[in-house]
Amino acid sequence: MKPTIVLVHGAFAESASWDGVIKLLKADGFPAVAVANPLRGVKYDSDYLRATLASIEGDIVLVGHSYGGMLITNGATGVPNVKALVYVGAFAADAGESAAALSGQFPGSSLGETLNPVKLPDGSSDLYIKQDLYHHQFAADSSAGDAAVWAVTQRPITDGALNEASGDPAWKSIPSWFLFGSEDLNIPVAAHRFMAERAGSRRTVELAGGSHTVAIPEAAKLVELIKEASGA
Repeated sequence: MKPTIVLVHGAFAESASWDGVIKLLKADGFPAVAVANPLRGVKYDSDYLRATLASIEGDIVLVGHSYGGMLITNGATGVPNVKALVYVGAFAADAGESAAALSGQFPGSSLGETLNPVKLPDGSSDLYIKQDLYHHQFAADSSAGDAAVWAVTQRPITDGALNEASGDPAWKSIPSWFLFGSEDLNIPVAAHRFMAERAGSRRTVELAGGSHTVAIPEAAKLVELIKEASGA
């Protein structure tokens, strides 16, 4: 029986960002679930993911994009049927690290200057990428027309979520695989390489010219990696 592939999107995206991946997984007979990430905070979102995982019978392969990596890192801890973690342009934080700190640890991220904050009633802010900067910043290897639609449908993340520290990481006990683009402007490629090496990545795929959302145009490459993780 094939494992269920649970897909966790990150900030400035939504579940439909996995459409190409889902079509290929379904064609190969893999059951899949694309989680609607709340994007409210690391603990809150990880608990939400954990509740979703509890509803799934059988083995699970967890796939996280961007901030979704924070959730698979935390949400898989103590869940025995999660057999593999696949990080896609994603954060693989250690205990005490935040997404913001990790992306700022190495030069190359231009995300901060593209953000449009929206104040919330509690005093925090929701962060969006400015629509006119979205294509270049987030999805330069996809068409401008597609990126324009994604810019409109992007879901915001709270500033607190990007600065909230991770707990004990699941990658210390669950095998991991990594895929990322060399031209990621959200998370510097040096950060990706660092996190993959630290986590003991079983296989690391760096795609030349790939953006932060490289797995949209390169869905087949990601599915190949997911299938490898599923059979390990």
